[in-house]
Amino acid sequence: MGALDYLSNFCTVTSTRRRKRKPMQTVDVKVKMDCDGCERRVKNSVKSMKGVRSVEVNRKESRVTVSGYVDEKKVLKRIKSTGKKAEIWPYVPHNLVYFPYAPQAYDKKAPSGFVKNVVQALPSPNNSYERLATLFSDENPNACSIM
Repeated sequence: MGALDYLSNFCTVTSTRRRKRKPMQTVDVKVKMDCDGCERRVKNSVKSMKGVRSVEVNRKESRVTVSGYVDEKKVLKRIKSTGKKAEIWPYVPHNLVYFPYAPQAYDKKAPSGFVKNVVQALPSPNNSYERLATLFSDENPNACSIM
């Protein structure tokens, strides 16, 4: 390394300050929409955000799905600025929950095939329901000997 290389490090004017990029994520928001105008207003407000790749609106489920390099709090704030009541999507598919009809998980307002995302205690392996369910299961290697 020569003297010119050493001096050139002091003379260069570059900005090494870089912003950390947000991770690519999908944000689901529950928004009550009644008409095409509500749907269009919500979609246009979110689509104009920086980092948004795609916006999908499902009026039947009252669901807005936003994909891109965005923050879920900012998406929620932008949707609320349209005058609509919005919250983060509180539902999961019912087949992912162990007891989908438990009082905390079951919700009449949930779309078809969805229940609330609540923490549920798993039953003990000695539970009679669990033993009977696995007795005739396809994953049980001894199921054929029972029949």
